[in-house]
Amino acid sequence: MTVQPDHQAGRPGFTPPMGTLSELRRALSNWGFPGDRRQFEAELDALDLDDLSQMREVTQAYRHRVLLRYDPQGVAALDRSTEDVEDELQRKLLEAGA
Repeated sequence: MTVQPDHQAGRPGFTPPMGTLSELRRALSNWGFPGDRRQFEAELDALDLDDLSQMREVTQAYRHRVLLRYDPQGVAALDRSTEDVEDELQRKLLEAGA
């Protein structure tokens, strides 16, 4: 089964190959977040393989996790503290209400 690309083809920087389940497994093992590969396999095991929309949803979610790991803005967002995010949301709500 081949997973169709759902990200920008011209994406700058490193992008590991993830066009097949085998490549996605390799990418999760080598470049994913800790525990991603194990969790991916558990989710695949729980799927009804006749439901291709579920299969696509799971594979896309894990492909995006690998891409997020190599996106400087994504990594910066993950590194933000809860308090920082709350402060930003409160500021934006106040600005929107003004």
